[in-house]
Amino acid sequence: MSTTITTVRGSAPALPEPQGPGRRPGAVLALARFEARELLLQIPVLVFIVLYLGFTTARLVFQDGMSDYPVLNTVDRGTQTAPLLLAIALLVCTNAAALRSRKHGTVQQFDVMAMEPWRRVLAHVLSAVPFAVLTAVVVAAEFTREALKPGAIGHGSAGELAVGPLVVLMAGITGVLLARLVPTPFAPILFVIGAYLLMVLATQVTESDDPRVGWLSPMVFSGISGGDPVPSDLLGRPAAWHALYLLGLCALLTCAALLRSGGRTRAVKAATALALAVTATGAIGQLPHDTATLEAARKSASTTPQKFQSCTEYEGSTYCAFPEWKGVRDDWAAVVDRLRSAAGGSAAEARLTVRQRIDASGGIEVDSALDPSATPGEVTVGTRWGGNRVPEFAVGAATVLVAGTEDATTREMCDARAVTIMWLVLGSDPTPMATFRNVRLDDSTTGSGLVLAPTNGLSLTDHQTAVIRELLGRPKAEITALVKKHWSALTSAQTSTAEAAKLLGVAVPQGVESCEE
Repeated sequence: MSTTITTVRGSAPALPEPQGPGRRPGAVLALARFEARELLLQIPVLVFIVLYLGFTTARLVFQDGMSDYPVLNTVDRGTQTAPLLLAIALLVCTNAAALRSRKHGTVQQFDVMAMEPWRRVLAHVLSAVPFAVLTAVVVAAEFTREALKPGAIGHGSAGELAVGPLVVLMAGITGVLLARLVPTPFAPILFVIGAYLLMVLATQVTESDDPRVGWLSPMVFSGISGGDPVPSDLLGRPAAWHALYLLGLCALLTCAALLRSGGRTRAVKAATALALAVTATGAIGQLPHDTATLEAARKSASTTPQKFQSCTEYEGSTYCAFPEWKGVRDDWAAVVDRLRSAAGGSAAEARLTVRQRIDASGGIEVDSALDPSATPGEVTVGTRWGGNRVPEFAVGAATVLVAGTEDATTREMCDARAVTIMWLVLGSDPTPMATFRNVRLDDSTTGSGLVLAPTNGLSLTDHQTAVIRELLGRPKAEITALVKKHWSALTSAQTSTAEAAKLLGVAVPQGVESCEE
């Protein structure tokens, strides 16, 4: 048997140059898609995705009245904590995926494949990208829902919103890098513990000595203690630079994993140099600049807020707010109008000045009490609105209508004025007993207690509380008419609680009234 090979003269067989699958970007992307699907099937990742989505949904559904007026410069930062558990799960699972061949003893089989080791590592890195994208979608949806509310206040920061997705991406990349540096399944757990301790240490250093150290941490919580919001320009958070720093760090960790796996190509080396430059630029950009000016601005906004505010007039009263809160002034005016409509005498036409105030003397967004104003006719309002903040503001405004100044509550008010103040607050409220309970510090409608206000609270005795309860059980129109008729007596410090009860036609409490704090 013979074989004849015929060759056409003048021509040579045109055979394509062999091209291994590892040389094509499509092969890397195909492997990345496979690894992403495998990650999604891992129990830790799947569980924490469900928890993340469920927690975010519940936070958006089960909200109180203050959520109707979200301050967007706190909403953007609020999106950063929930992705942390997903990030930890992704770190552990990407590390396990990168060590899969070592665990099953198939490392030697990769030597006969066309795809180089560093390209397989790149595929593992890319497998974390879909989870970062998912986080970005959830963050964007959460922020957008809050921003579209009619009562939304201020504006958010793209830099703050980028932190959550970038931290998730960085966690996935770190898991792959750890598999190349320390190929043991215990490395991720030790890394998480060490990273947590470093973040705590960086936060403590930031708050005490050097503010530059804390910003090298992926997430920065220093200086933010959950108190009342402040205007965005007083925060002093270099969010955009921090996002650039995290982005550069993600690229730098990726390049480190590729170099460790033998990917010493020109492209990888150039990408490493660029990533290093971006990381350094972001880190330098986070350094504090002109902190003295920032501290001076915070102090000035606390002591002389009128320098930063604009004012408008409604129905004879003036309402002054920081620029980001201009849209809430109508709501303040509605409360003041409601109180004046229930008042008598000159208070029904009183010209009040409602001024927004903050206290940044002990740091921004810390829990601190505002001192009551001694200026006649001036009412304080804070930077949170909605929910309990509405009746609390009403208490402050009613105090000024009845007693003339906010600081009247710093002196003993064991007389008819406290009853009159609370009637103005609760008399026209749609749910007076519930509001009475919510506005009291002890969440009760019996006995003595402290009624909350933007500044000093109003102390109520047992007798005053009893009279208020009796008033709330009577027809509103009848009590309102009696309050207006006897306004002069009801706003006098010389009129006792018992005499107020007689004037308003309700039962006089038995026993001697105790005015002790």
